[in-house]
Amino acid sequence: MMKYPITPEGLKKLQEELKKLKSVDRPKVIEAISEARGHGDISENAEYDAAKEQQAFLEKKIREIENKVANADVVDPTAMSTERVVFGLQVTLQDLDSGEEISYQIVGVDEADIAQQRISISSPVARALIGKSVGDVVQVQIPRGLRELEILDISNP
Repeated sequence: MMKYPITPEGLKKLQEELKKLKSVDRPKVIEAISEARGHGDISENAEYDAAKEQQAFLEKKIREIENKVANADVVDPTAMSTERVVFGLQVTLQDLDSGEEISYQIVGVDEADIAQQRISISSPVARALIGKSVGDVVQVQIPRGLRELEILDISNP
């Protein structure tokens, strides 16, 4: 089974989501199924079909999150060496074409949030940066085209 890299914060959020799905959302769906069943013939009951479909979706999501939690490889970025770019660290870059500076934290797939400058370990930028050091220049193909990015700083978040 593949390990799933995640920060302690990301694991906590997944666990909270799982708890909500099981303790709040699941009982609501069960209640909706019960209520729809009470409306008579279930063979032609759109409410019942919709509730069962919602239940299947919910159970699939619960299984996915349980699997991620069970296979979590929790990486504490505060304990990492900042010599090279690795999962969890904060990386400050300069786009050599535009001169723009940007910082990203490299996080797990479910933790990525570009608005908070958190990019997924599987993103093209993160994949290009992993293993590199301050002063290295990487070329990355992004939607805006090929970019040259220089690593200015690597730090703990």
